[in-house]
Amino acid sequence: MSENKLKKGVEYEGIVTGYEFPNKGTVYIEGEKVRIKEALEGQKIRFTIGKLRNGRAEGNLKEVIERSPLESREPACPHFGKCGGCAYQTVPYQKQLELKADLVKKLLDRVIDYEYEFEGIAGSPSEWAYRNKMEFSFGDECRGGELSLGLHKKGSFYDILQITDCKITDQDFNDIIKCVVETCREYGISYSHKITHHGYLRHLLIRRAATTGEIFLNLITTTEWKDGIITETEFLGILKKRLMELDLGGSIVGILHSYNDDPADAVKAEKTDILYGKEFFFEEILGLYFKITTFSFFQTNSFGAEVLYRTVRDFITDSDKSENEASERAGNAGQPSERDNLYKKKLNGVIYDLYTGTGTIAQVLSPVAKKVIGVEIVPEAVEAAKENAALNELDNCEFICGDVLKTLDDISDKPDIIILDPPREGIHPKALTKIINYGVDRIIYISCKPTSLVNDLAALHEGGYRVDKVKCVDMFPQTVHVETVVLLSQQKPDDHIEIEINLDEIDATSAETKATYTQIQEWVQEKYGFHVSNLNIAQVKQKHGIIERENYNKAKTEDSKQPGCPEEKVRAIEDAMRHFQMI
Repeated sequence: MSENKLKKGVEYEGIVTGYEFPNKGTVYIEGEKVRIKEALEGQKIRFTIGKLRNGRAEGNLKEVIERSPLESREPACPHFGKCGGCAYQTVPYQKQLELKADLVKKLLDRVIDYEYEFEGIAGSPSEWAYRNKMEFSFGDECRGGELSLGLHKKGSFYDILQITDCKITDQDFNDIIKCVVETCREYGISYSHKITHHGYLRHLLIRRAATTGEIFLNLITTTEWKDGIITETEFLGILKKRLMELDLGGSIVGILHSYNDDPADAVKAEKTDILYGKEFFFEEILGLYFKITTFSFFQTNSFGAEVLYRTVRDFITDSDKSENEASERAGNAGQPSERDNLYKKKLNGVIYDLYTGTGTIAQVLSPVAKKVIGVEIVPEAVEAAKENAALNELDNCEFICGDVLKTLDDISDKPDIIILDPPREGIHPKALTKIINYGVDRIIYISCKPTSLVNDLAALHEGGYRVDKVKCVDMFPQTVHVETVVLLSQQKPDDHIEIEINLDEIDATSAETKATYTQIQEWVQEKYGFHVSNLNIAQVKQKHGIIERENYNKAKTEDSKQPGCPEEKVRAIEDAMRHFQMI
């Protein structure tokens, strides 16, 4: 990119003509492409150039001059545009779903060069008030301003936007925030400054069970109490009393106070006191019960989680149930429900649930498996998984605490199916190699970050797997985030080669014996620098009429589809075959 065309810090205007995952619009200025975060396709925007590096330009959005045609409604939330949480409130929900599905498919199609089934996207049963957990920060909206309690302003590390009417949470969250911040202001309680690390108030964590309406909250502070109007004990007592007097739709079952003096801006506890009630509640997912504590990992959209887990189960069992059941449950929250018994097929195999968290997926799948083994690195999550399995009377679930890379070597039961639900950054390459080497017929990959998924798919392809079908699940309406569920199957050469040979018409030669598959692969890798699979070689041999062993000639099913061998690999294999005098 020539420096005389675009200048860093200079302001430009343009029409956003493209959109890339997760939320970057593209604008062309004098023929040069600029990516601008949070710019939506079709908008006319004003922006400055923030980065110019290695031929790439990135801009900073300053103003939306004209809305996109996609933006056909007004935002429901008074904080939209200032808060960094939601991005799509001006876009009707059906359009949001279409946008997310299109972005994910475009990413996948960059690495999948064969036909696969894309099942589109399942929406959240609730578009609004779907979050069961929020973490709010104390601070001020501007330097030296009044105490605020809410979320970070868009693009700011220091400024905290006072939240009064968040629309993706239940109204109970807003009422609790109002009570807490007004009480803190009344008694002049200071917040912990991110630069000086002096002050008392840090975070407020609120969790609310979607099925029961039970609420617990945790006030997180430092140990630095220096406010002299009242004592810390008196303040906490007043706050507890006022919270218990609130007229809420749900019911507060626990009020906690945690201390955290770690300077890092993370929501955690070094010590926790129970001010009222208990430090947990139970949430119901697909007829199973899960104990939720302050820092438990649990999907933030309870009814959306049912859609996600049904999708995983259906990919395995071919159940014909759909996300509509979760919608029905969302309309009957709090009603008693029986154990979900929709499983159509007993697999009688061993399922690995890697990166299992608190074991929700493992327990949802346990009725269809002989055994489910979950692996998770966080000790607290593993203990919660064990406790929840006992609560649900599941005796075929085993949970192991450890790093997936190191732990796999110590598990004696070998898997028949593997479930992968890794963190946002994806799977460690060495761990992925071990996973591939099990050679299981099916892998289910659940991704909360499609770009990481795409990176891991490249390795899975090299390991002989191909994508059979994909379905997105929207767990986070109004935001750019989306879950993606992928079913992969192991492709052995006899899965897809289907030829008929008449030995009377074809004079078999000894060409097939002149080089092994491994020799061809090593020769291609050495000369061309890329890997070719057994299936690729079998296809090229078939093309040249070289007789294969029987298991390479017959498909497992009559309707098996044959994935095409890329042309560059065909040329490389033919070159190797000429080298070994096979053709």
